[in-house]
Amino acid sequence: MKPVIALVGRPNVGKSTLFNRMTKSRDAIVADFAGLTRDRHYGDGRLGSREFIVIDTGGFEPDSSTGIVKEMAKQTRQAVAEADVVIFVTDVRTGLSGQDQDIARYLRQCNKRVLLAVNKAEGMSESPLLGEFHELGMGEPHPISAAHGQGIRSLLEAALEEFPEEEDEALDGEAGDRPIRLAVAGRPNVGKSTLINAWLGEDRLIAFDMPGTTRDAIKVPLERNGQKFELIDTAGLRRKGKVFEAIEKFSVVKTLQAIADANVVVLMVDATQGVSEQDAHIAGYVLDSGRAVVIAINKWDAIDSYQRQLLERSIEQRLAFLRFAPMVNISALKRQGLGPLWKAISDAHASATCKMPTPVLTRLLHEAVEHQQPKRNHPVGDHHRRTERRSGALRHAFRRPFHEMRARRLFLLRRQQQSAQAYACHRAALRSYPQCSTRGHHHPPAHHARSETPRPLQQCTARASVPDLVVLHDRNHATHNKVG
Repeated sequence: MKPVIALVGRPNVGKSTLFNRMTKSRDAIVADFAGLTRDRHYGDGRLGSREFIVIDTGGFEPDSSTGIVKEMAKQTRQAVAEADVVIFVTDVRTGLSGQDQDIARYLRQCNKRVLLAVNKAEGMSESPLLGEFHELGMGEPHPISAAHGQGIRSLLEAALEEFPEEEDEALDGEAGDRPIRLAVAGRPNVGKSTLINAWLGEDRLIAFDMPGTTRDAIKVPLERNGQKFELIDTAGLRRKGKVFEAIEKFSVVKTLQAIADANVVVLMVDATQGVSEQDAHIAGYVLDSGRAVVIAINKWDAIDSYQRQLLERSIEQRLAFLRFAPMVNISALKRQGLGPLWKAISDAHASATCKMPTPVLTRLLHEAVEHQQPKRNHPVGDHHRRTERRSGALRHAFRRPFHEMRARRLFLLRRQQQSAQAYACHRAALRSYPQCSTRGHHHPPAHHARSETPRPLQQCTARASVPDLVVLHDRNHATHNKVG
């Protein structure tokens, strides 16, 4: 039997950091923010060959009576009741406070073995600042630094000294008997923690009427009908535009990791609020992750027949890509519909993990190809398809104007060539006339002017076409050669 160690203390003294150090993981979210941890968080640790279980708790306020602080205190009291050893974590930088006195008074009444850990004491093993912590009456304080790993080994050795070192026992179960990881995802305040509490039959998680109550991915073991499950309660996912705090961003990352690591995902939808775009986004992420999914419509008993019709219509419209997923109507608060939900979860897991022989798989692939042909070898996505449709429409719209512009351009080029040829012929005709001595221009002789005077070039270009100009120049040139 593994010993259980509970970490207790006031807010922001470093309990989650110590939890990550003892478990050699990053399961607990750590930030310089009071009240970040709210639920009990379990983890496995090892010191040499000895294994133990660590429980991380939220900031403890024994005298709290209202609000979410009361629920956090209930979780801490439950952790102390389950623990074999309690590590009371304090902060040497802020010193001894009145809240530490209250926690020490409560721990003395619990009849548990308590160790006093003074955190954030880097290189202060012989500091006189540790003397004031003797007032708590918890024995010799242990100076540690959870962030730097100082004093952690000696603290664990003191906590585990009364537990004998157990020999490695043979595994009773099969090697492949692994628990099914079941993640519950959805928008904030849809009833995820309430559903897990209904499955467990106790208030294991804080279920409070406030969005964002759960901030971490809490894992809870469960055995049902001989099958082991690992329930994962995730933080509610809001739209990206509404996530501003860094703490909530870490919670979103934890939720996405839990979905990616799960075997089956239960997508919870609030029946009173309908299916929103965020529900569709979460469902799309679950589908892209390749997880088996079951849709649970919570608070089904709180709506009438007309609202149920609207809800079914919205599910058909916004969750049309999840038609294969089973849908179960439940009420987590009243514990209604939990049996069909478990059956749907088992069927989804069996369908996702079944092994098909090669002939059956080949036949299914042929049927799928006949039903829908594979796409061409190009990047797949809505953006690409929209771009292709728009480019095709643009090509069709500009096809006729393009041909018209091309014909107009060719016509203008031909006219330009004809004008250039006519101008060249006219210049050649003018150069053949005798040159005037006064101005240096070419003028026709007098007898030629009397016989047949050519019209000016401006009049010719204005009144005649390009072929007429060519004929006129040729005629004038022939007359001049004849006279000469």
